[in-house]
Amino acid sequence: MATNEATILRSYLLLPARLPTIISLQEFTSLFPKSLQASPQIRALYRDLQQQRNAVVDAVSQNIDGQVRQSKALRREAIKARREAELEEQDDEIEIERMLFGSTSNTLQPKKHTLLTILPDMDDAVADLEREIQAKEQEEAALLESVKQAVGNMSDLRYGRFSNPKLRDEVLDGLEGIQDVCKRKT
Repeated sequence: MATNEATILRSYLLLPARLPTIISLQEFTSLFPKSLQASPQIRALYRDLQQQRNAVVDAVSQNIDGQVRQSKALRREAIKARREAELEEQDDEIEIERMLFGSTSNTLQPKKHTLLTILPDMDDAVADLEREIQAKEQEEAALLESVKQAVGNMSDLRYGRFSNPKLRDEVLDGLEGIQDVCKRKT
């Protein structure tokens, strides 16, 4: 999602969505009967509605931010796929044409970057790499914990320590049941 798309979404979804923009406290109070307009509960009700509305607006803002990140990731994936496709589909004839005639409009031109255009792309790439590293570290920690638990369970089996003291008897009963079934089949 381009920055201007995010700006459009924010300006049309977030700015007019706050409760005071929709209805002021005075207008809200005027909706009640005259005898109740001086009640402090109306102000409390308005503040409660305002908090609920703010929570919804904050959730929409987070969703817009998430869509912006997802859009950037999709754009990078598309660029990466296009680059990989270019590398896979390089044709010998095109290479010969490039050597003979130089670059033409029929051949793909790499995007030229300036300092102003490369820095945001590099910042995005750094952020993506940091997120990937964090995800891999979390995955590694989960796998390490799983392995440690498996090793601990194996150690308990090796030394005969069971978290379930009846496990030994249950296993032996199960094995006897299997032997009985095997004897009946033969």
